[in-house]
Amino acid sequence: MPQHLASPPISQLPAQPLASPDSPVNPQKDRKGLNRVWHALGYSVAGLRAGWHETAFRQEAVASVVLIPAAFWLSRSWVEAALLAGSVILVMIVELLNTGIETAIDRIGPEWHDLSKRAKDMGSAAVLLSLLICAGIWAMALFHRFLA
Repeated sequence: MPQHLASPPISQLPAQPLASPDSPVNPQKDRKGLNRVWHALGYSVAGLRAGWHETAFRQEAVASVVLIPAAFWLSRSWVEAALLAGSVILVMIVELLNTGIETAIDRIGPEWHDLSKRAKDMGSAAVLLSLLICAGIWAMALFHRFLA
């Protein structure tokens, strides 16, 4: 390995002070009960707001405003309604996860790297698969409702 790429020995690394047990790095870890749930809800709402700035998530959210009520109209049982509405929500969940992956990769740096591309491509593939599942469920429900 070239000298400029070698890591320095541990003894030459700068000493980093350890956090004391009284001051956690993440204050969420010390929260208990409803206080923890309340703060977690705030983080979730912040995540939804951040997702709203993504075009794909916004499009899926707008489609869900139509599709979720349509799921209850189209379905003949609560199981069908759950599958139809759940498949729409699944697409939104996977889109948020994909956006999180892309954001973390972009945080690392803008340069091209094969592993970064693989991670982003796999996140995109997950969105595609969730869309295919959703489309398949809706196609079968529509077929059984109107053509069978």
